[in-house]
Amino acid sequence: MTREELISFALGLPEAVEGVHHGTRDFRVRTRIFLTLPEHDFCVVRLTPEQQHMTLAVAPEETYAVPGGWGLRGATRVIFGLARDQLVQSLIRQSWQNVAPKTLQRQYVIIPSP
Repeated sequence: MTREELISFALGLPEAVEGVHHGTRDFRVRTRIFLTLPEHDFCVVRLTPEQQHMTLAVAPEETYAVPGGWGLRGATRVIFGLARDQLVQSLIRQSWQNVAPKTLQRQYVIIPSP
């Protein structure tokens, strides 16, 4: 997946908007960040620690925990150029669902890629 494809996918999620947080490009649903693009070769998604554990187990070459406290709480780096598009999209969707308000989630059915 290219950087442009990742950005297009993220902005295609319900009510997703682009912003900047401490000089880093981010994507939010309402006011909550679900994706950041701190570098050209990876992005950061917000997973639960359990989701992160599973992700690191199935994709150890393409994903890793953010160093420090954020990583302990589930912040996960995804090397989107190496990972399969389906994995990247799935992780971005999950991150969106993790931060979107429940009322908004009920309005949209996010169907995972086959």
